[in-house]
Amino acid sequence: MTATTARPRRTTAALPLIAAGITMVLWASAFIAIRSIGLHYSPGSLALGRLAAGSLALTAVALLRPRSIPRGRPLLLVLAYGALWFGVYAIFINAAEHHLDAGTTALLVNVGPILIAVLAGVYLKEGFPRGLVTGLAIAFCGVAIIAAATSTGRRDMTGVLLALGAAALYAVGVVLQKQALTSVDPFTATWLGCLAGTAVCLPWAGTLIHELTVAPAAATLGVVYLGLFPTAVAFATWAYALHRMTAGQLSSSSYLVPAIAVLMSWALLGEVPTGLALAGGALCLLGVAVARSPGLAARRED
Repeated sequence: MTATTARPRRTTAALPLIAAGITMVLWASAFIAIRSIGLHYSPGSLALGRLAAGSLALTAVALLRPRSIPRGRPLLLVLAYGALWFGVYAIFINAAEHHLDAGTTALLVNVGPILIAVLAGVYLKEGFPRGLVTGLAIAFCGVAIIAAATSTGRRDMTGVLLALGAAALYAVGVVLQKQALTSVDPFTATWLGCLAGTAVCLPWAGTLIHELTVAPAAATLGVVYLGLFPTAVAFATWAYALHRMTAGQLSSSSYLVPAIAVLMSWALLGEVPTGLALAGGALCLLGVAVARSPGLAARRED
């Protein structure tokens, strides 16, 4: 193999990692946006506004080139994960943050990658690579440390159940999406999934219209931002990466989100992280690195 041919191959191999990195940064930014928007938009209307903006953007792109709409089981898989992950998950996570502080929410939602690893290992036959399991454990400890460092003590059982429900929906959604991507291209899967999530949130249309008339312009722009970037762009790059990686390995990357959110809060909001939060972020990075290690991840437990 010549250096000329090796370079494009390395670039192609790096694209899923770049796509995953874009997703994690944008999802981390969503926590910062939701923190302020939640004061002006209720959970259901915030989810609908975000998904409607994302659906409009994705539909505009889809209209630029005719696309084949899947049928039968692939379409059902796309609609199912769209309804559960785009729609119901968004409502649950928005509602959870009305009951829990951000640290506790992050800790509970990050049960999701562990559930994904189990479901993918059993139902998608991805197995249980030792490196992946070890990396998930390390990263989860990092999230627990960040949660302890950022917790305000505000929590109740309703919020805990909502956050755990969101984690379960996230896990089931990823597994369904991974199956759909065997016969549906990533963009189409993202577009139709977002439309399905929007449809689920339509019962809050009246509330959204009312809140649009009273919310400040900055909050409404925040909803649009959530729809365009953490939804339309981030879910599209996620689907691209998931099409080319195992569900277990890619979901482990979501442990980067709390660590990135801490750094973004520091840079954008002036919220100086504690040493404990930085240590937790370092553990998250280490855990993801271990989970993504080719040498460790290649070994599967039968």
